[in-house]
Amino acid sequence: MTPRSPRPKAIAPTAPAPDTAAPEALTPPAIASPIFVPPESTSSRSTRPRSTIPRSTAVRAPAPPNAAPPNAAPPVALVPVAQPRLTATTKTQAPAEATFGDIRLSTSPARIAIADREVVLVVSDLVKRFGDIVAVDHINLSVPAGSMFGIVGPNGAGKTTTLSMVTGLLRPDGGSISVHGADVWTDPAVAKRNTGVLPDRLRLFDRLTGSQLLHYAGTLRGLDARTVKLRATDLAAAFGLEDALGRLVCDYSVGMSKKIALACAMIHSPRLLVLDEPFESVDPVSAANVTAILQRYVAAGGTVVLSSHSMELIQRICDLVAVVVGGRVLASGTMAEVRGAGSLEERFLALAGGRTTAEGMEWLHSFSD
Repeated sequence: MTPRSPRPKAIAPTAPAPDTAAPEALTPPAIASPIFVPPESTSSRSTRPRSTIPRSTAVRAPAPPNAAPPNAAPPVALVPVAQPRLTATTKTQAPAEATFGDIRLSTSPARIAIADREVVLVVSDLVKRFGDIVAVDHINLSVPAGSMFGIVGPNGAGKTTTLSMVTGLLRPDGGSISVHGADVWTDPAVAKRNTGVLPDRLRLFDRLTGSQLLHYAGTLRGLDARTVKLRATDLAAAFGLEDALGRLVCDYSVGMSKKIALACAMIHSPRLLVLDEPFESVDPVSAANVTAILQRYVAAGGTVVLSSHSMELIQRICDLVAVVVGGRVLASGTMAEVRGAGSLEERFLALAGGRTTAEGMEWLHSFSD
């Protein structure tokens, strides 16, 4: 039988000194739950440039008002608080004066109303070069929610290049782009979830039927089959494509292809639509139908950025406009500010310059017969 080890003697606790009172029990500070600001937040905090600090940062939780002095309190708990995501709550700042070229414009009631809207799209110092050619030269744009923002310019001005970078299809050489506070290149999933795109050159899966293409677009955006079916039916009815859903997209006309592509861009109900020449090759009746759909979308709080060569169309449906020439924004503001007393086309010609009369080519007037 193995002998037991001797039991250690109990040591009596040391009593406190007679002249020292035992400290009172302290209630530990309340530990708050991690704070997250969802993208839909409507906080009044102004949006700042995206921070490079990691989103999860250890900070000290605030002590309750009746907490003991720091030298007597237990160690303060460290609470991981998520760095809040920038949200679409920034408001545009209306300057006392807007400057377009050499023209100074006083702040108008329309500009003040626009300044109260949330910012959806911010383009800052955007640059794109192709070899020695500067296609986009430090473009800055700020697009508020609930607006129809038109971009006009001559061929080769940089409109399509700019919109391709805005939608993440082309990487910029400089500058930044954010959609509802999410950077297009550092946080592309969030930015693209809030964006619907109609590119200049349609690249559709044209061996699918219209119904299959809408189903693919909706599923790609994370919608369930039932929701996709309901929305596809609504969109087909709105665009007049009900009878074409069972046909292959390769058999569609150019205008029909444009409409099915626009339906695909809208099926996930994005906050921002970026449309490059949405009315090109679309007949007047269909154009009026598309315009009505976009106007209802904007009235509900959506935002549209579109480019077009039709000055009359942009002037009629857009409340904000930017004139882009040579990769630069020469004028930007409300439609009334940019066009002044004349039409948008007159203002555009004055800014863009170029030939307004045909010179030479007398041979053209001699005819061949």
